[in-house]
Amino acid sequence: MSLFDMDLSGVVNNLFNHVHETSSRNHENHESRRASNIPVDILDTPKEYMFFMDVPGLSKSEIQVTVEDENTLVIKSNGKRKRQDGEDEGCKYLRLERRAPQKLLRKFRLPENANVSAITAKCENGVLTVAVEKHTPPPKSKTVEVAIA
Repeated sequence: MSLFDMDLSGVVNNLFNHVHETSSRNHENHESRRASNIPVDILDTPKEYMFFMDVPGLSKSEIQVTVEDENTLVIKSNGKRKRQDGEDEGCKYLRLERRAPQKLLRKFRLPENANVSAITAKCENGVLTVAVEKHTPPPKSKTVEVAIA
């Protein structure tokens, strides 16, 4: 079945299947499910695939973007936020309502035309943007004139 034979949601689901991890322990399995619930937007442009995730409270140094098994994009973070300065100087928090960032772990199987050696990531204003360049498509078929000898 070609990409053109599927509806758009089928294409997205087949291209970017979320890789599920199973765990033998209930706690780890619950944490993995909670971490994988962080929403992501995936944009397919002519030159690249763009992944957008909201990561409030995390700096770029706390987020890791890697590729596993040659075609699995992995985005993860430990989900810990540093407290504001001042707690050491006789100050104490009276209320802590802001939730710490969730533990982040998302895995996506990339399509065959993804160039895994050309991935960029930036974290700006609480939004992580990961760009995965596409390989240039092979040239269209060309008709060659056969000469009579």
